[in-house]
Amino acid sequence: MMANTLEISPNFTVEDIHKIRERNHEVTKHMTTEEKLLYYNTPRTDAKEQIERLRARHCKDCKY
Repeated sequence: MMANTLEISPNFTVEDIHKIRERNHEVTKHMTTEEKLLYYNTPRTDAKEQIERLRARHCKDCKY
């Protein structure tokens, strides 16, 4: 089973995009079309928290 979190670099590189795409493929490869639609159309509730954590790690003194 894959981890629920995905480590993304603060600079958001092409490698990060590849990680995201690979993870999405692994998560969805055995889903039906209906399951995929539900997966992609369900909003992530932790997105704001993830963004804030990345910003804090990148620049502790910056105000966003």
